[in-house]
Amino acid sequence: MSHHPHHHHQAVDNLINVFARASRDLDAVHFKLDKEFQQIYPDNANPMKLIQRIKKLQEDVTFLKDQCLELLSAKQDLIDKAQTTLVGNYNLIQKINASLGESTNGDADDDALADFNQIIEEWTMQVRSRTVGETEEADKEDINKLLFSAIVHNN
Repeated sequence: MSHHPHHHHQAVDNLINVFARASRDLDAVHFKLDKEFQQIYPDNANPMKLIQRIKKLQEDVTFLKDQCLELLSAKQDLIDKAQTTLVGNYNLIQKINASLGESTNGDADDDALADFNQIIEEWTMQVRSRTVGETEEADKEDINKLLFSAIVHNN
């Protein structure tokens, strides 16, 4: 019985040795290729360096995409909160003035609110038109994703 665990242990040791040898061989091949490429190619055309640069760029792009999504989400939150607050305040002022029996600025206030709502609507339509068909509807929550895909497709 005590013979079995030792045999198993030996097999694991052999496997570890095989992997260690393979790792050393791969390191040696990597080193030789690197040396060869340094002699053959100018620095900016070295395939190994290009691969490293591509991997780094891929990581950077992923990181930037995540940052853009966070930024766009915060921007849309700000737009949504501004819209809610401004429209809410406008309606509240209208009610207060009505209860006091005073006239409001009337047309000027209505025009300002209409302009504000038009700007928000144009922004939403611009984002939608670049990313989904004109007939498809998008929820407010999706605007960030739409905007992000519009930016990515344009660049």
